This record gives sequence, C-alpha cells and structure tokens, in this order.
Amino acid sequence: MRPIRPLPLLAATLVVAVGSLSLVALARHGSDGAAAAAGAPLPPGAPRYALSTVGLSFPFAAAIAKGFRQAAREAGAEGLVVDGKANIQKQANDIDDLIAQHPRGVAIMPLDSIVAQGWVKRAQAAGVPVVAVAALVGDPRTRAVQDVYPGLAALVSQDEVAAGRAAGTLAAQLLPADRPARIAIVEGAAGFPEVEQRTRGFLAGLAASGRRDTIVAAQPGNWTPDGGEAACQNMLAADPRIDLFFNQADDMVIGCARAVRAAGSHARLIGVGGSRLAMASLKAGAIDGTVCFQPEALGALAFRALAHPPAPGTPRFLTYPIPAVTRASAQRCTGQW
Repeated sequence: MRPIRPLPLLAATLVVAVGSLSLVALARHGSDGAAAAAGAPLPPGAPRYALSTVGLSFPFAAAIAKGFRQAAREAGAEGLVVDGKANIQKQANDIDDLIAQHPRGVAIMPLDSIVAQGWVKRAQAAGVPVVAVAALVGDPRTRAVQDVYPGLAALVSQDEVAAGRAAGTLAAQLLPADRPARIAIVEGAAGFPEVEQRTRGFLAGLAASGRRDTIVAAQPGNWTPDGGEAACQNMLAADPRIDLFFNQADDMVIGCARAVRAAGSHARLIGVGGSRLAMASLKAGAIDGTVCFQPEALGALAFRALAHPPAPGTPRFLTYPIPAVTRASAQRCTGQW
C-alpha cells in the first residue's frame, strides 16, 4: 500500500487470515496499553525497533507508522519511524543507517519491491530481522504475495490481488447489465508492486462475473487526489463514454470524482483503501465503492511480527479481511487514515 496503503484499530474485530500472530492479543493491548501509548517514559534500555516508510506525507503510510509506534510503546519498546520522503535513494540510505545501528528489528515499507531485495539481504547478513509491511519484496510479476521473500521474518500486508479482485467483483455489480462497459483504470505510480497486483485482481474479478467489458484507458494518478483528477480529466476528454473508473487508491478516487462531476459524466467510481475521506464521500454518494484497508493494524502487526516472529515452518504472510463496501454497506468499514 500504500500511499497510497488504511479507531484505534487495535480495538477493532480483526482476523489474521494466514499466520500465527494473535490479533485478539493486539486488540487487548490496544485498550490495556492506552496509558503507555499516551506518552509515559520508556524504561532505560528499552528495546529499539524501526520502521522505514515510503513517506509520512502519504496518509496511508502515516497511519501505518502510527500503529507501529503505538504497538511498540504498549510493549515497552521504542518504535523509531524513518521517513523515506518518496525518494528511493533516501530510503536506501536510511535502511543502511538503520542496519548499522543494529536495532532489534526493522520493518520496511518499500518504495521499490525489487530494489528492496538487496536491503533484505544486507540486513540478514548483519543479523537484523526484517519484516516487509504493506508491499511485498521481490518481483510482483513472478512472486505471489503469499510467497514471502527469503530472509524476511514476515510479510504483513493486504493481499493486493485479492483487493483488486474485490473491486472487480463490485464493479461487475455496478456496471450496465445490458451491454459491455467501457472501463478506465487510474493507476498508482511506477515501481509500486500494487499497480500490477491490483490491476490483475481487478481483471480477474470482472472475468469471474462473466462480463466482457473493455479496458479503454489506463493512466497513472501517482497516488494523489490531484493526480487522480488529472488522469480522469485526460481519459474523459479522450473518451466521454467511460462507464467506470477503477482508482487504485482512495486519494485518487477523490480527485477523479471532481473530474467526473466537472465533465458532467455519469461514470461510476471505485477506489481502494477505505480512507476517512473516501468513506465520507461514499456515504454522501460522491463515489460508489471502495475496498476497506486498515493501515494502523498493519503497523501494529508489523511490530508484533518483529517482536514475536512466526515460528519456523509456519506461514509468514500475515493479513486480514478486506471487504469491498458500498453506500449500503459502509458500516462495515471504519476509516483509519
């Protein structure tokens, strides 16, 4: 996720679909540890864990960082968060610096999943446990999300293909039943594995419905509202008959909604993420659906995976349910970012 990538989430009902960590325990710590999270001083010599994030200017990433810090605090540990500022070279330098400091473990939200392979190898050589959060490590075209990269203690993430599939299934329910539809995709940014994974899942969800729709355009929205607005403006100018926009993140669907309204289009709008703003827009009827993510839970689960790694031989992919929601089912998703 991500920048995408979405209550004090730890109190929410959450299920680990695969893996051995207990989110029931996380929920309990979310209430019992409230005083610790509020800012009580850490004991001398508290263990130190670190999170390298893609950029705290992205609300999704900021929510992951919040969950990570809170879970660390509740465990009596220091949760250091390093801001990659959406710069791959800065993130690489940050991770080298963290490895040199030798914390108890490092969680990485990678800007580039292929480049991240080298980071994991260097950390492993230094004896520093690594967890990937919100995005896989490795080539997303050849590595399934459940196939956790060797050397990682765990991958804590949404199943991005499943998220796209949920959006595709929802799209099939929203599209005209009497004809093939014209669909446009607002992608994230180059280098992010979620772009390919969410598209692949979306197309699979459509195909499973038996529809024969056409993808008439795809443009990057770079994970931002302004980028989503510009992409949808361009695609509508080229093809005013677009029936539906699949936006690969909620920030982009907010901008796309502005473009659709300005053009007088009736295109349906689907996002991914379950952000607070998207949920408010959904309830107001400004967009038609989204897929519900819980980034604070990801951050907390990433810390737990570092502090208590999955036992050898047990699954290392840790996730939770990600339902697609509409205005009628909005109560199923509480925005966390």
